[in-house]
Amino acid sequence: MRTYDCSDPGERRLGLTAAAGAAASGSLVVLPTDTVYGIGADAFNAGAVAALLAAKGRGRDMPVPVLVGSWNTIDGLVHAVPPVARSLIEAFWPGGLSLVVQHASSLAWDLGDSRGTVMVRMPLHPVALDLLRSVGPMAVSSANRSGQPPATSAEQAAEQLGESVEIYLDGGPAPIGVASTVLDVTGDVPRVLRQGAVPLDEVRRVAGEVEVVG
Repeated sequence: MRTYDCSDPGERRLGLTAAAGAAASGSLVVLPTDTVYGIGADAFNAGAVAALLAAKGRGRDMPVPVLVGSWNTIDGLVHAVPPVARSLIEAFWPGGLSLVVQHASSLAWDLGDSRGTVMVRMPLHPVALDLLRSVGPMAVSSANRSGQPPATSAEQAAEQLGESVEIYLDGGPAPIGVASTVLDVTGDVPRVLRQGAVPLDEVRRVAGEVEVVG
């Protein structure tokens, strides 16, 4: 377990290298995002994803979301990007909107009991984007034990996750401190599964009619 202060340029470079190496070897990393801190693993390493779920104390019934480092990465992860999803990506990525889409059946990953879907987001945080562009798509969930508040700092993440994580990237306090808004675009009418960082009226401005679940 090691923490890198990403406010220092030299330590940030070392931390990103260490985090990329840890992910490549199947270990877990904590990274800052614009919403809350995340615990991440290589999305295509099933053992690492299982370790992530175990670190959180979370079951396979709550599959792990995926973070990407560019707009076009999603094209390689899904059968087809619905037009409404493309409009939402252009409006809100990078940023605090997660999209639930149908993933390509050919993908060799196991994110939990996802039933053919995956939740994808591109975060608006330079450290997260640098890591994602180095590693590729990462399975990332909020950096907390299941049932506990999401961590908004590296210190809070370490208090909850401890030695289960190899590398902690400290990017300072999370700018937003609220989890992303989650929008399911797999059906005819987009469904808001969780209200969060992107306000509902802004989602409606781009998506038009939406259904709010719960």
